[in-house]
Amino acid sequence: MKEVAVLLLVALLLNGCGSSTTIAQAAAGGVWSADLTGGVGQASGFSFTTQFTVSGNGSLNITAFQFLTSGTCFPITGGTQSGSMVLTTNTTTNAVTGPFTYTVQSGGNTLTLNGTVTGTAATNTLTGGLITGTWAVTGATGCNVSGQSFTMTQKS
Repeated sequence: MKEVAVLLLVALLLNGCGSSTTIAQAAAGGVWSADLTGGVGQASGFSFTTQFTVSGNGSLNITAFQFLTSGTCFPITGGTQSGSMVLTTNTTTNAVTGPFTYTVQSGGNTLTLNGTVTGTAATNTLTGGLITGTWAVTGATGCNVSGQSFTMTQKS
């Protein structure tokens, strides 16, 4: 009985220290805007807006997407998109962090973004949402590039 009480006390202490995490996906949905820096020729100058919700398993339900730039690598509508975002929240500071992936496929070309989400979650709302990471395009001649930087910001 004493061991059970000690284990329960340790569990309560760890939970109160802010080391536990809570999934914050539902708060991360909405409209996001991305600016992709770097690249060369046709595979440069990409920017887009997207709107999505995040399911409990972290997959993105993308309801809107549009490139703000067009070129031979991708049309304005951007083809097919998919992605994921799995967030955790520090219960003491409400700081949110987690991995993010986003893929756009069109006309044999694939744009892939890999990054990290940061922000603050309070009352089921993510504020100050920012994603930073790298992007790459594979596909047609002139559309191949890798290791470039991007930022993606959550719109209020």
